[in-house]
Amino acid sequence: MTNPRIQSIGRTISKHTVRQLKFIIPGAAITYAFNTHRVFLELLTRQDVEGQWGRLFAFASTGFEGLVIILFLYVLLVPWIHGLKPDYRSWRDSGILSSVIPILTTAILAGWSLLSFTLGRWSSLGYIKGLVGASGLYALTFGLLGLLPAPKVHRS
Repeated sequence: MTNPRIQSIGRTISKHTVRQLKFIIPGAAITYAFNTHRVFLELLTRQDVEGQWGRLFAFASTGFEGLVIILFLYVLLVPWIHGLKPDYRSWRDSGILSSVIPILTTAILAGWSLLSFTLGRWSSLGYIKGLVGASGLYALTFGLLGLLPAPKVHRS
């Protein structure tokens, strides 16, 4: 026998939201468990001479993450602004998406790699926990960005 409350919660949460929770929950758990957010903020606010490179790399990785968020929002909003129905499956054929998607992919890889290196080299996490912590932060970010509504595309 199923609990009626659980069934009612399941009806109010969309399948898309549940799919995004697969990124949000592990990302948040990893970020919390490794205290990645605090470690990263410490790197950003370091004032000692030895930590200046770590601070510079932390700001650079923040810049890449900001670029990822801006490009992701651009990919979502530009078709709405231009009144076009986006076809994300055939993005290579789209004038707008074919130029933005490779830049977005490069920014994701560069930002994640730089964050992993920064956390591994200049924090107490070390390289393995730094890699896992960076992955958790990126999973959390992608999960939250994935909750933003995308324009509907009606296929024939």
